[in-house]
Amino acid sequence: METRSVMIVGVGGQGSLLASRLLGNVILAKGYDVKVSEVHGMSQRGGSVVTYVKYGEKVNSPVIEKGEADVIISFEQLEAARWIPYLKKGGTIVTSTQKLDPMPVITGAASYPENIIEKISAKGIDVTAVDALALAEEAGNAKASNVVLMGVVSQRTDFGEELWQSALEQCVPPKFLELNKKAFELGKNAAKK
Repeated sequence: METRSVMIVGVGGQGSLLASRLLGNVILAKGYDVKVSEVHGMSQRGGSVVTYVKYGEKVNSPVIEKGEADVIISFEQLEAARWIPYLKKGGTIVTSTQKLDPMPVITGAASYPENIIEKISAKGIDVTAVDALALAEEAGNAKASNVVLMGVVSQRTDFGEELWQSALEQCVPPKFLELNKKAFELGKNAAKK
C-alpha cells in the first residue's frame, strides 16, 4: 500500500489533538505503520494549528510537504483555504462550516473572506462541508465538533465502524464518552446526506 497523508488543521483549542489520536488509533488497529506529528502552531493562543498523520506499510516521518496530503480535515473554513497548497491533485477536504475570526479580522485590519467553501469547490477540489458546530451542540457540547468531523471522515475511509468505536472508547475519558459517541454518529449521518 502506498503511504497516505492526512492533515488536521484548525485553530488552537478546537481539539486537533484528540482528532489525531482517534485517527492514529484507528489506523494502528488496522495494522498500518502510522506516524503522527505533534500539534504545530499557536495552539495556546487561538492561532493556526496543524497536525500531520501519515500511514502505510512503513512510514519514516510524519511531515507532509506541499502537494502531498490525500485529505485535509479542517475545523474552520479559512484554515481549509490556507492549507490547500498541501493537498495533492485529486485530494479531499472535509471541513466544518464554522468561521473563527483571525486577529486581522478582529482588529479591523481585514475582513473575513466570503464564500470560501464555494471558491474551494470551484477549483475542482472534492469538499465535504458540514456544520460541525451545530451538530456538536446537538450532541450536547460545542467542543465535540472535532469528533463530529471524525464521524464524517469515517464515512470517507475503509476503516470499519468497530475500529472507530474502539478508538473513541480508548481516547475519550469515560465521563465524555456517550456525548462523543453521539457527536460521532451525527457526523456519520451528515456525511451520508
